[in-house]
Amino acid sequence: MSATTKTRTAAEGRTPSTPARASTAARLLGDRRLPVLVTVGLFLAMYIGGLSRYQNYGFGEPQVFLNLFIDNGYLLVAAVGATFVIMAGGIDLSVGSLIGFTTMFTAWLVERQGLPLLVVIPLALGVGAFGGFLMGYVIHNFEIQPFIVTLAGLFLFRGLCLVISKESISVSDSTVSSMAQTRVSIGLGELSIGALVAVVVVAAAFYILHYTRFGRRVYAIGGNEQSALLMGLPLGGTKIAVYTVSGFCSALAGLLFMLYIQSGDPLHAVGMELDAIAAVVIGGTLLTGGSGYVLGTLFGVLVLGLIKSIIQFEGTLSSWWTKIATGVLLGAFILIQRAMTTRKQT
Repeated sequence: MSATTKTRTAAEGRTPSTPARASTAARLLGDRRLPVLVTVGLFLAMYIGGLSRYQNYGFGEPQVFLNLFIDNGYLLVAAVGATFVIMAGGIDLSVGSLIGFTTMFTAWLVERQGLPLLVVIPLALGVGAFGGFLMGYVIHNFEIQPFIVTLAGLFLFRGLCLVISKESISVSDSTVSSMAQTRVSIGLGELSIGALVAVVVVAAAFYILHYTRFGRRVYAIGGNEQSALLMGLPLGGTKIAVYTVSGFCSALAGLLFMLYIQSGDPLHAVGMELDAIAAVVIGGTLLTGGSGYVLGTLFGVLVLGLIKSIIQFEGTLSSWWTKIATGVLLGAFILIQRAMTTRKQT
């Protein structure tokens, strides 16, 4: 380095390596994989911390890890549906209410009407998909904000729960009990039917979003709706489709939730739409749309589930710490997203 360069560097109050460090930071913030990598790193750090602290309490057992899928399978399916919507630049506040409605609808048909579960399942999934389709249709054709339309859906499905019954309906059907208690061995441990369904949904969503024309449309519309329209992409059809997918996933999550607790209740899944959105954001999907990975959503759900597990192993902490930790993580990831968005704009 010449004397002139050294003098200029000293006058500017920086070291010669400052531009290199700034360039590295800029490249890091510009990497779309950053939020997902942070989520994976956070999960690994939390899991390793749990192993070191609760080693004598069986935290390291493989089944403890698999229980994250068993206990959060329904949330994972709901979060996958929310990922499609948020990736396309929308929002769905009806997720929790639709899950609760599905539990009530299924329990009522099975227990009160005596219909076989295998007949009820396609009915429940059809109602959920149709509800999502209607919300997507209204959002696109009437140009109403998704927040307002899905908020109406939230109240509608919660009200329909109360129309069916104001009290909880326990499900004693033998088929439901058998499916709820079934465990499938995978070598290291066992998974429930709900957990296996959730894994299949994640795999299907990964393929659709990353290897199909529809998935590319979702990314394009979420990234820049006007540009996607100028490119000739079917804006309306894609928007309606993502809300249909979200409705279908919410209904499927409701079925898994019903299997998990074997009952229907008007108050089931209150606020679960917020948990699903939090998992998606913590998983690295931008709230503005156009960027994210469904595998990030998977790790977002696992992080939330791991927080609950650690609190249970600790034994002295209130369950409310789950909400506090979720809020802190959500705020941190929103700040990361803000930094990334600002970097792109500059």
